[in-house]
Amino acid sequence: MRLIFAVLLTLAVAVPAHAQEDYEDLLVLHEELREYMVPGFTNAVVLDSGARIGEAYANMLMVEKLAGLEDFEARLGAMEVESWPRSEQVDFLTVRALLNGYRFNLEVLRPWKRDPGFYLDPLMRVAFSDVPASGDDLAALRSQLAAVPPMLAGARATLTEVAGDYADLAIYNLENSDGVNHYHPYREVPPPGIIGWYDDLLARARADHPELLAEVEEARAAVIAFRDWLQEERPLMDAHAGVGAQRYDWFIRHVRMIPLSSDDMLVLSEREHERMTAALALLRHRNRDQPEIALSQSAEEQRAKIAATDAIVRDFLVREDFITIPDFVGELGANTPYIERSTGPNFWEQIQFRDPIPDHVHAVIPGHRFDAVLAARDERPIRGRYSEGSRAEGWATYLEEAIMLAGGTVHSPRADEYMQLFGIFRAARVPADVNMQRNVWSVQEAVDFMREQTPWLDDDVARVDAEIYLRRPPGYGVAYTIGKLQMDALLADRAQQLGDDFSLREFHDEFMAAGRLPIALIRYEMTGEADEVAQFWETPPIPPFD
Repeated sequence: MRLIFAVLLTLAVAVPAHAQEDYEDLLVLHEELREYMVPGFTNAVVLDSGARIGEAYANMLMVEKLAGLEDFEARLGAMEVESWPRSEQVDFLTVRALLNGYRFNLEVLRPWKRDPGFYLDPLMRVAFSDVPASGDDLAALRSQLAAVPPMLAGARATLTEVAGDYADLAIYNLENSDGVNHYHPYREVPPPGIIGWYDDLLARARADHPELLAEVEEARAAVIAFRDWLQEERPLMDAHAGVGAQRYDWFIRHVRMIPLSSDDMLVLSEREHERMTAALALLRHRNRDQPEIALSQSAEEQRAKIAATDAIVRDFLVREDFITIPDFVGELGANTPYIERSTGPNFWEQIQFRDPIPDHVHAVIPGHRFDAVLAARDERPIRGRYSEGSRAEGWATYLEEAIMLAGGTVHSPRADEYMQLFGIFRAARVPADVNMQRNVWSVQEAVDFMREQTPWLDDDVARVDAEIYLRRPPGYGVAYTIGKLQMDALLADRAQQLGDDFSLREFHDEFMAAGRLPIALIRYEMTGEADEVAQFWETPPIPPFD
């Protein structure tokens, strides 16, 4: 914990007055930029927009927002950052990445025009609402139900450039359970898609809150009408879903700030897939006389496995000086709920219900949930409010093999096999992400590829992943493996740089203290090596579609 505070204090080291004034200008610009991009028409507030949604409204607002970015870009470009301390230069590049991401969303992604799912995603949260409800909860539910019909009517006018893959995914999700049901309320038989969840809400209202029946029925009818409109218009919805090869590479470099091209990432991921597949074969040979670990047969058995795993992991992290666990980090729960499926466990459950440790280190401690607890206490104006996906997923994916190699799985030899299975799947995501965004593969082709490359991978998990990596901003699917490789490279750089003075715990503490920034920026701050960030100082125009 002392090192974390020491690293944070380096931000307060005295700098020349003129440089400090420039940095204050950066902080002001950052606040103004975030205020400027407060959602006026985004997925987060789409229900609140209600009847205002329509092509004219959306176009007017977004064209206005896009034009306004030029002033921010000019102000940022006028800052003379060469004399700034490295930590402040890193903050500057972080704001540049944020600004570039806003431009890409407004100029290229435009989900309000291209993706019906943009309007459907918030509807699930309404259908999940508890019934009966009272007080503020009831008022909020009624307000949201009332907003569904006008919002979906406006969406039809706004969706003028729908991509075929987006339309097919929306129709599928309206009528079918995704088969994974992560963070959905538990149902023994999951409702069939968004429409099914409105049927579920209607049944609960009929039983426990009949005064809501008319409002639920009206919302449900609007959802069904939207499905019917999509099916009718589907032959005309033929735009490409991916952003194209040149734009993909622009986004990777100037928003995610990964110093690689998509071709580079394809080569690296193929090598990682080969390496981990070979390692899995060797581990299975090593463990050939070890008994297989049985799947949990009940929620109680799984809870006991998770509790035992959590204790083992925390003891290892402290005892082996892997990372500092501050006193304020309490219980962090688990990531994969115990679900009994008629089809049997899915890919994640095949592993988690045998040994929870791969996902526990990735998603709980010292992975995502631990990461989030530290981030929640970060009050720095830029770093405390920024989170880059390849940093988050790269760190969490790095932990799987790092903890295995450092000795954290010696209590469970089969766990090493499961770590490799996770890595194999993550490596297979890279070609899926790249080729969907390049418009080389359809969603189904990406699903087929990932299943072919990954033992135990089922169709539902593969399809949900493919949808995420196509519909989110580009590069989320590559974040796991490529971020992990960036972490490996940073570890190598720092160990070589410090020699006998290198400490793994101090390395991890310093990395976490830097914030959830692109790993290339953290590398520059930690090591002083400037070869990667040299690619980020200038931002060229977004290339044309190819």
